[in-house]
Amino acid sequence: MNVDLYDFELPERLIAQTPLKERSASRLLALNKEDGAMSHGTFADIVGFLNPGDTLVLNDTKVIPARLFGEKETGAKAEVLLLKNLGEDRWEALVKPGKKLRRGSTISFGNGKLKAVIEEEGEMGARTLRFTYKGIFQEILDELGQMPLPPYIKEKLDDRDRYQTVYARNEGSAAAPTAGLHFTEALLDEIKAKGVNIAFITLHVGLGTFRPMSVERVEDHVMHEEYYSLSKETAELLNETKRRGGRVIAVGTTSCRTLETVGQAHKGGPLSESSGWTSIFIYPGYSFTVVDALITNFHLPKSTLVMLVSALAGREHILEAYREAVRQEYRFFSFGDAMFIY
Repeated sequence: MNVDLYDFELPERLIAQTPLKERSASRLLALNKEDGAMSHGTFADIVGFLNPGDTLVLNDTKVIPARLFGEKETGAKAEVLLLKNLGEDRWEALVKPGKKLRRGSTISFGNGKLKAVIEEEGEMGARTLRFTYKGIFQEILDELGQMPLPPYIKEKLDDRDRYQTVYARNEGSAAAPTAGLHFTEALLDEIKAKGVNIAFITLHVGLGTFRPMSVERVEDHVMHEEYYSLSKETAELLNETKRRGGRVIAVGTTSCRTLETVGQAHKGGPLSESSGWTSIFIYPGYSFTVVDALITNFHLPKSTLVMLVSALAGREHILEAYREAVRQEYRFFSFGDAMFIY
C-alpha cells in the first residue's frame, strides 16, 4: 500500500500555533465510521455523543520539559530533545546539529549545572546520552528545560500547563497526548454525571511522534517503541464495559494504541493488568479488538496517525472528513480542533 494514498492538501494557515483560551471551546467534527455522515459543533458537545455505560479512556502521561539548549566544548550551540529514560542517568535523545555531535562529545547546559556525554549514535540524529549533575535531575530539568513543542509550532508557549492535559500525572512524555487537551475538569464531571466511566492508561510518547515516514510502502514502516501501562482497575472496568454492551472510547491515538496492544496480547479476550513496550502500527486492514470509538485531533498528511484513523473509519471516509475540515477551516495538529469517530 503506497503512503501517497494518505496525502491531502493542507493550507499552512490551518496549522494551529497557539491553544484556544478555553479548552473545550475547540470545534468538533463528528464522523460516523459506518456511513461517513458528519456533523459539526464545539468540543463541549461531545457529552451528547456519549452514552451511560460507555468508558472513556484517557492517557495520563505528563510531558517533561525535555528540550534543552546548551553548548559544545567549542562553544557552538547544541540542542537536545529527551525521549526515553534508559535508567542510570542515561537517556535516548535527538540532537542538533546531528552531524557535529558525535560519540564522545560533551554538551553543557546552564553554565555547567548539567552536562551530557554522547555514548552511542543512532540514525536521524538519535543519540544515547549520559548526564552528570549535582542534586536532583528532575529539579534541574524543570529549571533548564523547555516544553518540547512540535517543530511546526513557531509561537512561544508562555503557560507550560497549556501543553498538559488537566489529568496528567505520570511524568515521562516527550509530547502531549493532544486529544486530551480539549478536556476541562468541569467537562469531565459532566461526562461522569451522565453515567460514563472514566479510565486511565499511560503511554509515554517518544521518538515515533517526531519522525516522519520515510518509506514508500505503508507496510515497510517500523514504529519506535514506547512504554505503556494498563492497571488492574482499568482492565476490570474495560471488561465490565464490554460485558454490559458499552463502548470503549479512546481519547487520542496513544490511548488507542495502548488498548490495542493489550487487546492483541490477550487475543481479543478479557484484559488484565499489563505493561511493557509497544511498537504497534495500526493501518487499514487492522481488526480492532478493544476500541469502539475515538476522540482525536486532525493529523499530518501521510502520517502514521492518519493511517490509524483510516483503519477505524475507512480511508475514503477519513479523507473526505479531512477535506471537509479544510473547507470549514478547522485548526489542525496539536493545538487544533477535534474529531470524534464513532
